[in-house]
Amino acid sequence: MKSSIKLNKSWLAQIGDEFDKPYMQELKQFLIDEKAKGKNILPPAPLWFNALNSMPFEKLKVVIIGQDPYPTVGHAHGLCFSVMPEVKPLPKSLLNINKELMDDLSIDNSHTGYLQSWAEQGVLLLNTALTVEQGNANSHQGKGWETFTDAIIKAVNDNKEHVVFILWGANAQKKQIAINTDKHRIIKSVHPSPLSAYRGFFGSKPFSRTNQYLEHFSEDPIDWQL
Repeated sequence: MKSSIKLNKSWLAQIGDEFDKPYMQELKQFLIDEKAKGKNILPPAPLWFNALNSMPFEKLKVVIIGQDPYPTVGHAHGLCFSVMPEVKPLPKSLLNINKELMDDLSIDNSHTGYLQSWAEQGVLLLNTALTVEQGNANSHQGKGWETFTDAIIKAVNDNKEHVVFILWGANAQKKQIAINTDKHRIIKSVHPSPLSAYRGFFGSKPFSRTNQYLEHFSEDPIDWQL
């Protein structure tokens, strides 16, 4: 896989060795086999590493962790929670994220779910699995992606300081074991899904709290306006 991917050089320096490990070779073979069976893998291959390619490692300030890509053609583009600009209506979790942003900072992003500008400012929008079969949510869990994304989180934890990790929901919060809270900040709540948002996501103010932390360490805040 390493020879066929296009990954930002700064990220290759941090996690390039992962591509030579047995688990990644097994993941590569799994994806090849799935394609051979005629299954459509989302997002398109050039976007699998979009979260990493949207910023150099040095620019990263914030990590938001999702689960896996949207399983609908034309929705996922490699950033967790984000959808392509033309997608309407927005996924329900994303509607709730926009609702909380409006309540928190009076920013109205109801017109779009395309979060690429967040990524380009240093927000790593990282799913724990980077691919999915069309129409089959969670179908690529347990195939190796989680080990890879664990390595990404470890690299950020070990080689950066003052990063904000936003952990929404139980799956994302499992990752906190790898985060050193002496040098990073964790902001966590329940997931923005309609099934849970009312139990503590609404009112959690993750966006203003993130910017307060960044500004405390003389970092430019994130412009959450899309």
